[in-house]
Amino acid sequence: MNMVVRKNRKWRVAVLPGDGIGPEIIEVVIPIIEAVNNRFGISMDIVKGRAGFDCIKESGSNLPEETIELLRKSDCVIKGPMTTPEGVGSEMSAAVKIRKMFDLYANVRPAKSMPGVKGLRDDIDLVIVRENTEGLYSGIDFKIGDGAAASMMVITRKASERIGRFAFELAGKRKKHVTIVHKGNILKISNALLKDSIEKVGKRYRGFVVDEAHVDAMAQWLIKNPQNYDVIVTENLFGDILSDEAAMVVGGIGTGPSANIGDKYAMFEPIHGSAPKYKGQDKVNPVGMIMAAKMMYDWMGYPEAGKAIEDAVERSIRKGYKTYDIGGKKRCSDVGRHIKKEIEERR
Repeated sequence: MNMVVRKNRKWRVAVLPGDGIGPEIIEVVIPIIEAVNNRFGISMDIVKGRAGFDCIKESGSNLPEETIELLRKSDCVIKGPMTTPEGVGSEMSAAVKIRKMFDLYANVRPAKSMPGVKGLRDDIDLVIVRENTEGLYSGIDFKIGDGAAASMMVITRKASERIGRFAFELAGKRKKHVTIVHKGNILKISNALLKDSIEKVGKRYRGFVVDEAHVDAMAQWLIKNPQNYDVIVTENLFGDILSDEAAMVVGGIGTGPSANIGDKYAMFEPIHGSAPKYKGQDKVNPVGMIMAAKMMYDWMGYPEAGKAIEDAVERSIRKGYKTYDIGGKKRCSDVGRHIKKEIEERR
């Protein structure tokens, strides 16, 4: 993952709690961030803002102007899940607005086996790199008269080469294996451009294994042989779907983090939604949100801080601090407090 590496400085991190279960998992992660900062001597201001579905009635927007100003004055943002409005004429999701505003073109979603979490295997360690700015999620969605509608999959060489470079740079720090996922047998022009552009980039990287798969085949191979993959790179919609599948393969969507990376800014969030039916019950899994904070420290250039979070999460799970979705009985707040304790005690 591209790192900023600006260590001896004070960071300003915006925090958007979001909707549904968002505020609960944000309240769990903030003390963990503070514990990490204290342990590693990281200077950071954490500033909360408002965004999400609940803001629409109050502000007329799910991303109010004062929040946009807060984001622009921050180095990065940690975002809780937010309910996305549905229906014709409804607002674009707050996450998509932020991605477009800061050109956060790379959505990075790791899926790694965790000790104590039951997945398909215990040796899975892959990352899905999803192009974040175009594809079928370009937002060009319209009616054709009264009886038909269409959506456009926009693929450009520039964006495809850019996400290809990101994927190869990331793979170079891992196992040097890149899998390009597409649907070029059906989408013969748009997906051929995606695949060919990434392959062209790959020719500049020596000693890499480069292969490809149709998206429907990739969906089955993630079930059958997930241990065989390292970095999977694809377009927006395919990456969204496959990353949720990959999270389930390693034990559950509640453990899945993500990073949205641009050249100068980043947003960190869990991959799951706002789950309003669980709001206020203190039962959801905070690990995806906590591991998103781990990705934030990696991006900032503090890999030792990120590793401390990952190790604390794994130790806590081994000791039985698990929520219902991964076979445990602990509350969300219990899990968060124990992970914080693990970070503080392992100095």
